[in-house]
Amino acid sequence: MDQGMSSDWANLPKHLLDSVVETLVLPSHYVPFSLVCKSWYSVAKDNIRKHERITAPMLLIYSGKKDYWNVFNKATNKILDFQVRVPNKRLCGSSKGWLLYLDRNDVDKNFGITLVNPFFRVKGRRERSNSLIRLPPLMPPGWENWLTSSYTLENYVFKATISADPISNPEDCIVMVTHMDRLELAFIRLGKDTTWTYMDGSDNIVPGCRMIQEVIYIEQTFYAVGYFNELLSFDVTSQSYSEIDVIVPEDKPIIGQVKRYIFEGEGKKLFMVQRYTDYVEVEEGFHNRMTKKFRVFELNSAKGEWVEKNSLGDIAVFVGDSSSISVLPSNLSGCQSDCIYFNMIVIM
Repeated sequence: MDQGMSSDWANLPKHLLDSVVETLVLPSHYVPFSLVCKSWYSVAKDNIRKHERITAPMLLIYSGKKDYWNVFNKATNKILDFQVRVPNKRLCGSSKGWLLYLDRNDVDKNFGITLVNPFFRVKGRRERSNSLIRLPPLMPPGWENWLTSSYTLENYVFKATISADPISNPEDCIVMVTHMDRLELAFIRLGKDTTWTYMDGSDNIVPGCRMIQEVIYIEQTFYAVGYFNELLSFDVTSQSYSEIDVIVPEDKPIIGQVKRYIFEGEGKKLFMVQRYTDYVEVEEGFHNRMTKKFRVFELNSAKGEWVEKNSLGDIAVFVGDSSSISVLPSNLSGCQSDCIYFNMIVIM
């Protein structure tokens, strides 16, 4: 091409780049966009948060072939025309388009977390080298007992999430997990730490800094909701963490099987969802866990309490084993406002 006819892609006006970003469909599309140059990276980083709020999660549906899954787009109610290859291991979370798996390494005799981007592992295409990121072993105090015990992997890591995309925004990527019997917290900063930091959940540290059921990351701060409806917040700025603030204190325990989720709604409001489940006999001698009802609460930060709501308003929320997320159905097809969608395997 003639030098005089070449385009200066790095200096395109921001409003034009914003228009291009609006055409991106999947979170993974932001990665090649952000790798063009620094200015495009900046635009992708500014827009990814907006994209997450107007894009419905993708559902994984087993294809019948080992390690290959179909991807269902809830926004269009259609299965996408490709399959992704992901490991058949314990899935303990999904966030920012990445799946988080628990690995049991029988050779080195330890456990670890692996990040997998399914959109970088499409059947029939060359898998990208950074589609799989293995983290250092997760070995909190007492971990050795799990190698020889009858405990299941579901109990070793209850849930995991990440604060940012490890490829497009690696400097801000922190992996946070709740682990083992007491559901305590541990984190590692991608590319900065070589070992995990285990947050002390002793009774004499912070009442409620254990039995954590979900953690989310909003504007440089982690928020964690616990078994007794308590809400905690803290920052991670180095291989340590700030003093843990108790926003909502512990409440009386609820009888029965209840899972708690937290998510950010419109206007940066925090919500908690309680999911009530019970074991129901579906066949003679065979029981399955069924969801019986949901309750929704909004945070009143001034009073330090949860206030029950009868409606989600204009938003819909997706909850499950992955990170909870709210969306605006007015910007989507296939989703209804004031609805709670739940499943066990979700790409956020």
